[in-house]
Amino acid sequence: MEVVPDDFALIEDRLHHFVAAGCDLIFTTGGTGLTPNDVTPEATRSVIQREAPGFAEQMRAEGLKHTPHGLLTRGVSGIAGRSLIVNFPGSPKSIDQLFPVLAPTLKHVVRTLRGDSSHHESDRAD
Repeated sequence: MEVVPDDFALIEDRLHHFVAAGCDLIFTTGGTGLTPNDVTPEATRSVIQREAPGFAEQMRAEGLKHTPHGLLTRGVSGIAGRSLIVNFPGSPKSIDQLFPVLAPTLKHVVRTLRGDSSHHESDRAD
């Protein structure tokens, strides 16, 4: 875990660092709102090579179930190298509400990012 200020170049640098370090999953928190300093989605877009929008889309949909402000998050999700990067809102309450939406997919995500395209019974999100 690392805390960095709302600075495009610094966020971009740290994301590149964690991708190069071989992290399977990289989650950011904060910097996804509407203020001029909220640049995490832009920094993330500069790092990802392929979009994986379903994560961010589903988190927005779930967020709207809890608050109309869920519509305001601009978080993105995508793949850089063999890493999945997902932007979460900054509120700890939001993270508690949204992480369970992604959790059932993460074992399969890691396996596929590592090149295993088979489907495993344990990946099912019943």
